[in-house]
Amino acid sequence: MSKNRIYLYDTTLRDGAQAQGVDFSVEDKRLIAETLDTLGVDYIEGGWPGANPTDTEFFRRGPTLKNAKFCAFGMTKKAGRSADNDPGLAALFDVDSDAVCLVGKTWDFHVDVALEIPRTDNIETIVDSISAIKKQGREAMFDAEHFFDGYKANSEYALDCVKAAYEVGARWIILCDTNGGTLPEEVEQIVSAVAEHIPGDHLGIHAHNDTENAVANSLAAVRAGVRQVQGTLNGLGERCGNANLVSLIPTLMLKQPYADRFEIGISSDGLESLTHASRLLDEILNRAPNRHAPYVGENAFAHKGGLHVSAVQKDPKTYEHIEPSTVGNARKIVISNQAGRSNVLTRLHLVGIDIKEDDRRINRILDEIKTREYAGYSFDGADASFELLARRALGEVKDYFDVDSFRVLVERRHNARGDLVTVSEATVKINVHGERIISVGEGNGPINALDMALRKDLGRYSEYIKDLSLIDFKVRILDTGTEAVTRVLIESGDDSGQRWFTVGVSPNIVDASFRALSDSLTYKLFKENAPIK
Repeated sequence: MSKNRIYLYDTTLRDGAQAQGVDFSVEDKRLIAETLDTLGVDYIEGGWPGANPTDTEFFRRGPTLKNAKFCAFGMTKKAGRSADNDPGLAALFDVDSDAVCLVGKTWDFHVDVALEIPRTDNIETIVDSISAIKKQGREAMFDAEHFFDGYKANSEYALDCVKAAYEVGARWIILCDTNGGTLPEEVEQIVSAVAEHIPGDHLGIHAHNDTENAVANSLAAVRAGVRQVQGTLNGLGERCGNANLVSLIPTLMLKQPYADRFEIGISSDGLESLTHASRLLDEILNRAPNRHAPYVGENAFAHKGGLHVSAVQKDPKTYEHIEPSTVGNARKIVISNQAGRSNVLTRLHLVGIDIKEDDRRINRILDEIKTREYAGYSFDGADASFELLARRALGEVKDYFDVDSFRVLVERRHNARGDLVTVSEATVKINVHGERIISVGEGNGPINALDMALRKDLGRYSEYIKDLSLIDFKVRILDTGTEAVTRVLIESGDDSGQRWFTVGVSPNIVDASFRALSDSLTYKLFKENAPIK
């Protein structure tokens, strides 16, 4: 029996960016897009080009995707304009994307009150806009905004809108529960009715989570016939969020009746990277992961003392609905943590380290990770630091240089023009295989000054780091219960286009930053095959 294909469409970079407190940089968006591509989603929506400088720049410098289709988002043309003269569509025509998703009105109330145009004119804007995208040779999609509310108010008109988009060639018609107020029973009934007019393999679902039913609504829509599911990592989105792909992906792959009836583009290896992808997003957002998140939370497979622990030790299936390692997570026994080995193996393979499952050195790596994480480290967003830790434990990375000391001074003074300025100066003393080097650097802040001083002269290794640059810098204050410590995440890059992340932890922000900077240099030297001797 052949399975029906479900296509996954991620909107983290647009819907997620609408969540309060979220402000993605261009580099953040690039990293998230490439992580989603590795995970195996089918479509990655990059944002709305022309709507803001970040999205416009992101499309100008588009991510490198190997699997997913890159999608631009916009809206149907304004009534009274031709598609060729509409500024919103023009911005979409100017970007390089595989597909374009256009949002349009399908609720007669919105057409009458918000657009204030005849209902037939609204359908005409949909037809002309989808036709213009198709004319460009790109895959066209139609986001039917407030479709469920529109259908309940005037089913005939809502259907006329989506049928018009389908008939002129829209690959996907996405039914949107825009205010998140529809319940699963209604979703299943309405989608079933729509599927009588538009084939299910051209229908999608876009659910918001205002009643805590976005995942349930998405599954209901799948049962009723849709074959595209839209959502975000960790359910990130405005108000209460969007359908959580991190919950939907393993449910579709592992749970019945979905596992037998459907298939998605995520491989078993991709599924094992799910926990990492979820926690990476939180690290980028500079916030603590939800410990109780289904499938990927730290406590998703945690068991406290008593009967539960005894039962789990005899048969994990007693209290675990899946094997934790399937999604890259691990079992946690709250008094003596027995988790981690399979988790470490997955991460090692992700960074290109091949090691046998019974290699005793894995325990050494695991112990070091637990020690570091207890001190405040998190390696979910810092693959370079994780790889260095592992390779050091395996004896594959030696110290290229030793730091004897460093000092940072911050001075606030008036410059020659009489302007009040703050200047930072850093002095670094290092030892490079017996050669003692003292370097001084100035910057617009203590971390910038440290970076300048550290890279100013690395002796025999200077030629290997000449194209190294610091791209991004994030700080998070952690409370370990006894005192606050600082975790610094640094993104570095070079002329090859590669990017890597390193992490440092210390009660002192400058010291934490220096540790992350030092790891970045070491990683660069390692990947450049710089000689130790």
